[in-house]
Amino acid sequence: MSEKYKAKEPDRIYFITTTVIQWADVFTRREYCEIICDSITYCQQQKNLTVYAWCIMTNHVHLICSSPNLAYIIRDFKKYTAKEIYRSIQQNPQESRKGWLLWLINSAGELSSKHEEYKFWQPGYHPVLLDSKALMEQKLDYLHRNPVTAGFVEEPEHWYYSSARDYAGDNGRLPIVLLQ
Repeated sequence: MSEKYKAKEPDRIYFITTTVIQWADVFTRREYCEIICDSITYCQQQKNLTVYAWCIMTNHVHLICSSPNLAYIIRDFKKYTAKEIYRSIQQNPQESRKGWLLWLINSAGELSSKHEEYKFWQPGYHPVLLDSKALMEQKLDYLHRNPVTAGFVEEPEHWYYSSARDYAGDNGRLPIVLLQ
């Protein structure tokens, strides 16, 4: 694995992105987004993850976060959410894309170097160390404006699955620590 994409300074703040295989738009359904939110909350409460900002898009998740064990937390987060979302897709009678999504996820697993049963997330989480106030502000703005840029909402705080509401002065879906 490339040294470029590793969180080498454990107690620092990172911007991370984790992406669904083939950029598949899975997070268009509330129940899949809630699995992500519940898992982030668990990591905050049980694994010492501090979340400063977050956004769930249709096919990827952004976090600005820190933890002494960031790589292990993200590994466990991805493993757990992959299993839960896969199971949820299988059991969802309303999922019109069930056959295609399961084929995509299963095919990615078969093609992986480990020949897994399924694979939901692309490898890695692409941590970017936020080592300056300017970079922190740029990534925070990028993360919150992502749904606006995609044309989903007019204002960042209108996107439910994001910390933009917190930064606008309201309570959002997840507890966060505001960046100063």
